[in-house]
Amino acid sequence: MNQLNAPQGTFTLNRYPLRAKDTLRAWDAADEYILQFIAEAQASGEVFQNVLIINDSCGALATALAPMQPVVMSDSFVSHQAIRQNLQSNRPEEAPLHLIDCLQSPADFLPTTGAPADLVILKITKSLAQLEDQLHRIRPLLSENTRVLAAGMVKAIHTSTLDLFGKIIGPTHTSLAKKKARLIHCQPDLSLSPAANPFPKALPLPEHRLDIVNHASVFARDKLDIGTRFFLENMPASDEPKHIIDLGCGNGLLGIAAAGTHPNATFTMVDESFMAVASAEQNFAQNHPDRTTNFQVTDCLTGIADNCADLILNNPPFHQQNTIGDFIAVQMFKDAKRTLKTGGELLVIGNRHLGYHVKLKRLFGNCTTLASNKKFVILRCIKR
Repeated sequence: MNQLNAPQGTFTLNRYPLRAKDTLRAWDAADEYILQFIAEAQASGEVFQNVLIINDSCGALATALAPMQPVVMSDSFVSHQAIRQNLQSNRPEEAPLHLIDCLQSPADFLPTTGAPADLVILKITKSLAQLEDQLHRIRPLLSENTRVLAAGMVKAIHTSTLDLFGKIIGPTHTSLAKKKARLIHCQPDLSLSPAANPFPKALPLPEHRLDIVNHASVFARDKLDIGTRFFLENMPASDEPKHIIDLGCGNGLLGIAAAGTHPNATFTMVDESFMAVASAEQNFAQNHPDRTTNFQVTDCLTGIADNCADLILNNPPFHQQNTIGDFIAVQMFKDAKRTLKTGGELLVIGNRHLGYHVKLKRLFGNCTTLASNKKFVILRCIKR
């Protein structure tokens, strides 16, 4: 189940973090399609020296193509961990991987400094905003001879996807579908004058007296989502010197609002998205420039000390990349219990139908409803 057979070799790949009875593979048919195409291109004489890989979810591409010494760019801390672990377990002899986040410049890490990229490989995600931002970021790296190769499952590739490539990079066409995956071929047109990158975007919230900026990967970057709005309307208040954690902070809005109702609190803002944490850091500094705040990119609360928090705010995601489920929420709840002080509180917002109260009561031994409406519920647990 976890063995990838590709023209570049056979590799044992795992998703991160490791979960018991995880039946999902660490790669998809789009990864296989890419690796087959690159092997055929090399067999026909193409040589790739400056290689950039974007959105490799678990390291299938980085591991198989490691001899090329690619620069690998991802916004996900979880993906970074998976890439490192899979590369180490399959190719420990390879040179250190150039693994960067989506706010860093790939040009600073390409093997041939100052030269354009020979090959750019981009895995398509669900987010058009993220794709638009990434295409703008890679355009300065391209020459007319750069091979730009994108891939994704057919259900993730739409006319709007291809339009972005055409508007920002150049003429674009797709391959035939194989195993429900498709390749996108794009020829760089250096004469194009695309519009400026619209990211990061400002999101003024005058009703809450806040000004927010969102990078491309941030959830609800264009408007305040209704779940967060409901949480803001029911934000608790206290003058006590609490340590508050915004778990899965996104753009930091919950923590920023809590800073207004907890004037003596210190804050830790945590997310697995580098762009989310960068947005939160900028937003917190803009709205509360004098407050003590720690920002950390990590998986749930990995690396956060036990028994350190008085209050944790949590709006858990229900998917990781393309995988939908409550496994992230459950891990967040477990990490929150470990991190809270005795007597500390966890506040969780979720859609009513998700049934978080069952899991929380089993874990904490208690769970009450702080507020609810027809769609959402805010749950409160206390660490005994």
